Amino acid sequence: SMDFNLETFLPYRLNQAAERVSQRFAAQYRARYRMTRPEWRALAALGSYGRMTATEIGANSSMHKTKVSRAVRALEEKRWLKRSEDMSDRRIEHLELTPAGKRIYGEMITLARAYEEEMARLLADGLRQLEAGLAAIEAKLTPEPARRGPKD
Repeated sequence: SMDFNLETFLPYRLNQAAERVSQRFAAQYRARYRMTRPEWRALAALGSYGRMTATEIGANSSMHKTKVSRAVRALEEKRWLKRSEDMSDRRIEHLELTPAGKRIYGEMITLARAYEEEMARLLADGLRQLEAGLAAIEAKLTPEPARRGPKD
C-alpha cells in the first residue's frame, strides 16, 4: 500500500521545525522593529560580514533577488543601510550598514542571544539532542557545489 505519512517525513519535519523556531523569533523583532524576515536576514548578513553586494546577500541568506532588493530598499528607508557605487564598475552597488543600522544590529544580536537562551531553557535536553542530530546531517550530507542554472 502507499502508506506515506508526510508528517513523519524527515525533510518535512525539519522544515516545519525550522519554520516554528524562525517564526517565534521573527515575532519578537517584528513587534519591536517592524522588520520582516528578509530585512532581518539582510541586516544580519551586512552586520556579520560588512560591505556586500545584493547578490552576495542573496547567496549568503539563500534569498531570491526580488526579496533581497525589497529588503534592501526597506532598510534604506529606515536609514539603516547605505549604497555606494563601485569605483571600477558602475553597475555594481555596495551595501553597508549606517551607524544607526550597526546599532540596531547590535540590539538584534542581544535579542538573538536571549532567544537562544529561551530555546535552551524551553527545549532543555531536546536541544542538545537536536544539535547532535543536525551535526550528523551536516557531516554526512555535504552539499555539492552549486550549479548555476538559467534562473540565476
